[in-house]
Amino acid sequence: MGIYKYGNRRMSRAIRKWQDDIIDEVKRIIRNTTILLEKELKARMPHETGEMADSINVTFDADGYGAKLEIGAFYALYVNYGTGIYAQGPGGSRAKKIPWVYFNTRWGRFVLTHGQRAQFFWEGAVDEAADYFIKEFRKLGK
Repeated sequence: MGIYKYGNRRMSRAIRKWQDDIIDEVKRIIRNTTILLEKELKARMPHETGEMADSINVTFDADGYGAKLEIGAFYALYVNYGTGIYAQGPGGSRAKKIPWVYFNTRWGRFVLTHGQRAQFFWEGAVDEAADYFIKEFRKLGK
């Protein structure tokens, strides 16, 4: 019986260490996937002014099991999916009037437009990060 108890303690310790190692690996994968997603987004985004890439904000949960990536530029959705007759996002174009006129503050004049072509950056970046995430978790299972 004494040997059995000793073996149990050793096994319990080994299992706890293994569990801690797995938890650390999971947190590492979550962190690295989020950082990869941020880098991929910045690389794939159009960089007319760099404002959209600069508006990306990443936060990690205190426990390390979660992360949040936000793109602060309100127009990122329009850049990714397009607008007007070129809209390719969910539901297509919802424009009430095409073409339309808006005032461009950078140019200081009114502009007539039919919309903007989609410049997809989100889907490719998410796919790249998801592939990394899956590959890393598969390594844990081996």
